[in-house]
Amino acid sequence: MKITADIVIVGTGVGGLYCVLNLPSDKQIIMITKSAVDESDSFLAQGGICMLKNDDDYDSYFEDTMRAGHYENNKESVDIMIRSSRDIIDDLISYGVDFHRREDGSLDFTKEGAHSTPRICFHEDETGKEITSHLLKAVQELENVKIIEHCKMIDIIEENGRCAGIIAQHPNGSMTEIDAKFTVLATGGVGGLFENSTNYPHLTADALAIAMKHGVELENIDYIQIHPTTLYSRKRGRRFLISESVRGEGAVLFNSHMERFVDELQPRDVVAAAIFEQMKKDNKPYVWLSMKPIPKEDILSHFPNIYKRCREEGYDVTRECIPVVPAQHYFMGGIKVDRYSKTSMDNLYATGETACNGVHGKNRLASNSLLESLVFAKRAAKHIAQTFDDYDTITPDIDIESCRGCDSDYEKTVKKEIERMKQYHEQHNNDTEC
Repeated sequence: MKITADIVIVGTGVGGLYCVLNLPSDKQIIMITKSAVDESDSFLAQGGICMLKNDDDYDSYFEDTMRAGHYENNKESVDIMIRSSRDIIDDLISYGVDFHRREDGSLDFTKEGAHSTPRICFHEDETGKEITSHLLKAVQELENVKIIEHCKMIDIIEENGRCAGIIAQHPNGSMTEIDAKFTVLATGGVGGLFENSTNYPHLTADALAIAMKHGVELENIDYIQIHPTTLYSRKRGRRFLISESVRGEGAVLFNSHMERFVDELQPRDVVAAAIFEQMKKDNKPYVWLSMKPIPKEDILSHFPNIYKRCREEGYDVTRECIPVVPAQHYFMGGIKVDRYSKTSMDNLYATGETACNGVHGKNRLASNSLLESLVFAKRAAKHIAQTFDDYDTITPDIDIESCRGCDSDYEKTVKKEIERMKQYHEQHNNDTEC
C-alpha cells in the first residue's frame, strides 16, 4: 500500500502535535503513532512547564538550566527556548489549557529541584495531560491531517541523500509506504529499553536505530536521566512518577532510620545518586518520601492524581511516608538537530525527546521538557513552511516487501551504541582529568 502526503510526522506527543498546528493548512499531513493516540509520554508529564516570568528572571533561568546540565548545554538553544517561553504559554492558553492561577487571575508558579525561583506553570499534577489533550483535540479538528494509530515506522525512505518518507507496519503485518516531501520524527524517548522506567514500554528508540542505519548524526545518546522518585512496587511495568514539584513544595526524603540524607532540591542526577547510595547503606530497595510537610489541602488541590494513585497502592500521603526508588525517566541525547530541528539529512527533522538540540546538556532541568519540545517543534514547522518550495517532489521506487523484518535488531543496535558512547565519554573524562 502506498500513501502520498506533503509531510509525514511520526509520533503524537506534544512535539508532533504542535508541529502540525504550526504548519500551513494547505499541506496534506499524515501522522502515525506506534500505540493509541493518547499513549505518549507527553500525557504523563506531571510537574509543569517553565516560563520566563519577566526579563529580570532571564539570567537566573539561564544559569539554572546550564548548571543542571553540567554546563554541557548548547547556549544558543537554551537562549532560544527561554526567550520563546512566554509566547508558547500564551499560545497554549489560546488552545484552552487551564493553568493554575492566583486569586487575582495571574498565573501561579511552582518550584522544582535546581530552580532558584518558582517559574513553573502547572495544572494540578497532570500538566502534560492538560496540554497534550488540548493540542490533540485541535489537531483532530483539522481537515488536512490524517492520524493513523497502532502503526510502527520501520524505516525511512532515502533518495539521493534526502528523506522522502517512511515505511510503516501495521499490527496485522501489512506495510504502508508513505511518500512525503518532509518527514518529522517525534517518537519520544528510550524508556522501553529499560526494566524500570516511567515511560510507556513501546518507546524503544526505533528512530535512533533508523538514523544510525542511514548515517544520520546522533549526539550524546548515553545521556539518560534517572528520576529520583517513582513509587516503589514489586509489580513489573511502568513506574508511577512522584513529581519533583512535590519536593519543590516541601516534601522530604528519609532513610530507613527516618533521617534526612540529602538536599531534595538539588539537580535530579545528584538526588538520584544520593538515593542509590542510601539504598545501598540501608540494604533496602527504596527510601522514604514524606509529603507531610505540605498542608493537606495543598496536596489534595495540587497533587490529586498522586494522592489518588498512592491511596490505590495503600498509602495515605497526608499521613504517612511512601517508598520511592529512582527509575529511568528522560533522554537528553538523540538525533542531532540544529536550531530549526533539522537533522543532518535533508528534508528530515526531529523534535521532542527524539531530538538533541543541546538544551538539556547532560542533565535536564525539571519542567524544561514540555517547553523545549514545543519551542523547537514550532521552529521545525516554520522552517519546513519556509523551505517547502525549495525542493522538488520525489517519487520513490521502493520494494516494500524487502523492508519486512528490517527492525528486528533495532533495540539491540541502540543498546550497543548507548554503551559504546558511555564508554567513550568515560574515557574522554578520564583523559581530561589526567
